[in-house]
Amino acid sequence: MRRFDKNKMPLRVKLLAYFLVFGAIILVVLWVFQSFFIKPIYTMSKTLKLEKGAESISRAVKYNKNVWATVDNVALTYTLSVYLYDVGGGAPKRSHACSYENPSVQLQVDYRDALKYYEKTVDNGGSCSFTDSNDAEDMMRRRTQRLQESAASSDSVKMHLSNVAENESLVYTNIISRTDGRQTFLVITSSITPLNTTLDVIKNQMLLVSVVFVLLSLVFSVYASRRIAKPIAMTNTAAKELAKKNYAVRFDAKGYREVEELNETLDYAKTELAATEKLQQELIANISHDLRTPLTMITGYGEVMRDLPGENTPENIQIIIDEATRLSTLVNDLLDLSKLQSGALQAQKQVFNLTDSIRAIFDRYAKLIEQDGFNILFESKEEVYINADELRISQVIYNLVNNAVNHAGEDKTVIITQTVRDRRVCIEVTDHGEGIPADKLPYIWERYYKVDKEHRRGVIGSGLGLSIVKSILDAHNARYGVRSTLGKGSTFWFEIALESVKKRKGKAAAEPR
Repeated sequence: MRRFDKNKMPLRVKLLAYFLVFGAIILVVLWVFQSFFIKPIYTMSKTLKLEKGAESISRAVKYNKNVWATVDNVALTYTLSVYLYDVGGGAPKRSHACSYENPSVQLQVDYRDALKYYEKTVDNGGSCSFTDSNDAEDMMRRRTQRLQESAASSDSVKMHLSNVAENESLVYTNIISRTDGRQTFLVITSSITPLNTTLDVIKNQMLLVSVVFVLLSLVFSVYASRRIAKPIAMTNTAAKELAKKNYAVRFDAKGYREVEELNETLDYAKTELAATEKLQQELIANISHDLRTPLTMITGYGEVMRDLPGENTPENIQIIIDEATRLSTLVNDLLDLSKLQSGALQAQKQVFNLTDSIRAIFDRYAKLIEQDGFNILFESKEEVYINADELRISQVIYNLVNNAVNHAGEDKTVIITQTVRDRRVCIEVTDHGEGIPADKLPYIWERYYKVDKEHRRGVIGSGLGLSIVKSILDAHNARYGVRSTLGKGSTFWFEIALESVKKRKGKAAAEPR
């Protein structure tokens, strides 16, 4: 049986589940709030209104200003029952009442209640608030008497009596000392029950709201999950096509910023992959050409020497040796480049004389200078020492000189210049060839890039020299670059930290080789 893996669920399904869970949480919160918190919050709201009204009435009674107008306004505004008693001989005596409460639910305050409240208020220091309730039996007796006195029908009496229950009310009392020296006892009540009928209505509404909310949540969740997941699904489909090397695929899914940024990144990756594959194909073609040419030469001269008497000459043997050397150079360059870019070839640093190392490199070009008439100059003013990998830095200079020789102009001149500035030594290799177009300068260090696509002077290099130069200089944290002008030539340069300098005696001059 296949095991369910939630991590492999489609994004659309996960989003749908998250939305539905979120909707369920909201419903649970609403039901908990309605079941457990509505009465405390309702009571707190009633208490705040009662205290605010009591403050207004107490102020009016204290200064005997618009007392009944204030009482009537407060009772009407906050739906309260207000009782005022004149205090004489240490007890409330006469009542003045004003009520805007429903008589069927309000707390009925009679003289006995007033005496009880007065004693409680005195004991509490002059004011207090509490919750009180009508006794059901006593309330029924009072209600019956009022209904009978109003000559109501028996059916009406029975209906009212059937609704009688114990009702809770908030009570606020205060003994007010008036400015004329007298005292008034204030009693304010506000019913907080019955809530059962209201809660039943709210529950019925909540059931209806819950059903509607669930349906709306389901519809919205399906729509939102599809809307959010669709751009990602489109991007994923396009990425699969890119993995199949379909570089014509477009990443154009819209929806939100992150997806658009991802599409821009994938578009950039697509462009780079396409360019890399094109350059890689060119490299394979170039390497195939470079391998095929010396192999053909070696095979041809070998067959000639085998089949024709007298062709086993030193010249023919030298050609075979030169072509074999070309093959060895190409293979070694490929291996070096692979190791450098993978980090497998670490720099072995030591202090050495860079100037002497450059002179030693010139010995490799003795045959080229002698046979082809090249003029290779080295200009320096001092002996320079650096802390670096001598073999790799020599390889950098050798490859730069090879590149300059391959692209030398009609004067066949290559100039190597060594200068010192700001505790760094700068090596420049200049040719007077055709130069490099400005739009191609950023790409010449790439592994597979060739400016003119021609194979020139295969005797000297493999076509991978600049990529090797870049990898070695990056490993040494060196700065490097190229300046070029079409029709005038190019100058490749690099800078590396200086260890020490030894001045020469006499005037420095160019050193032709």
